[in-house]
Amino acid sequence: MTRPTRTREREQESESEQEQTRVCPECGSDHLVKSTDRGELVCDDCGLVVEEDKIDPGPEWRAFNHSERQNKSRVGAPTTQTMHDKGLTTTIDWKDKDAYGRSISSKKRSQMHRLRKWQERIRTKDAGERNLQFALSEIDRMASALGVPRSVREVASVIYRRALSEDLIRGRSIEGVATSALYAACRKEGIPRSLEEISEVSRVERKEIGRTYRYISQELSLEMEPVDPKKYVPRFCSELELSEEVQSKANEIITKTAEDGLLSGKSPTGYAAAAIYAASLLCNEKKTQREVADVAQVTEVTIRNRYQEQIEAMGIHS
Repeated sequence: MTRPTRTREREQESESEQEQTRVCPECGSDHLVKSTDRGELVCDDCGLVVEEDKIDPGPEWRAFNHSERQNKSRVGAPTTQTMHDKGLTTTIDWKDKDAYGRSISSKKRSQMHRLRKWQERIRTKDAGERNLQFALSEIDRMASALGVPRSVREVASVIYRRALSEDLIRGRSIEGVATSALYAACRKEGIPRSLEEISEVSRVERKEIGRTYRYISQELSLEMEPVDPKKYVPRFCSELELSEEVQSKANEIITKTAEDGLLSGKSPTGYAAAAIYAASLLCNEKKTQREVADVAQVTEVTIRNRYQEQIEAMGIHS
């Protein structure tokens, strides 16, 4: 569902585009100036008021920075899939202060403590909601540790909700399905994160993540594009402190060798790591296989094998 703010932005963009293409009916000039104070569209050449009483869709209050805008806004945050109740329920503040910031009495504090407890019980009224609350908090924790954008968290939450509604959780751990949903979301959103990186922040083994990921992607018919090794190159090169020349050369190696069918059936992280290692040698910025392997979280053997295949395909003699 498109959010209202985005819809409004599109409408404003289309309006501005229309204004840019309009011409003055009097002199034919396209130099039209919009006066937001008077709500008019005026020709800059002859002074004709082309349009008047234009509606300003913005708020009536003024704000000069983000914090002022947040304080004056009368609407809450949009609904989100990352919370089990989609952010629609209320919460009771834990600070034990009144509306004026003064501390409340001990009697009131004990009352608020009981209310908070009941509030939490009401928010998660059955096992399904408790399951969802725990899983979404796990997804949020892992996504924060991986540093992935909010869109990935939203997609992962939607995938987990679908798995829960279709009873795919039965016989599997909540953490395993939540981690698999996050990995699937990373792939769908084109965010390069390997299974090894995902398993590092998860509470389940890599083997279980891979097995559960294959199961839910098949059951939910998730369409996944093959992972492009080039997506790993900028991050790996940055961690290895290599120049843009090495990055460009590594991408060139990947492109040329992939065209020869060398990528088929290979791990994208190992393939990218080998290309970076080869590029570092060719650009005289040598890194050891161990250094590259540590960053890419693959073995030195994998890098050696992929490197040998790539330089042979490129016709380069080591």
